[in-house]
Amino acid sequence: MSRRGLRMGPGLVPALLGLAACATAPIPVEQAERACLSAALDARAPRTEVGFGVGSHGVRGGYVKVGMSSDYIMGRDPSEIFNQCVLRRSGQMPTRPLYDQPGWGAR
Repeated sequence: MSRRGLRMGPGLVPALLGLAACATAPIPVEQAERACLSAALDARAPRTEVGFGVGSHGVRGGYVKVGMSSDYIMGRDPSEIFNQCVLRRSGQMPTRPLYDQPGWGAR
């Protein structure tokens, strides 16, 4: 690589440091709980979706979509997945257990 390709302008280093800080900044624990609920639901069961199209001449086509997380395949405990996710995102443990989270029984 040429020497020219290795140069960094004076504003590049602070910009890169700012991006790194944003990537690791913790979010509020309540926000992390809402975000991590999806990962726990994925560990509990596969997600399925079914759809079809109807036209003037009847059914035109359809699909079935099944998604499985690696946590589900490995048989990991959804509450452990939830706790680890919240801790990683917020730096704190959840304020209440997974089973008391709004939306846990939604599936």
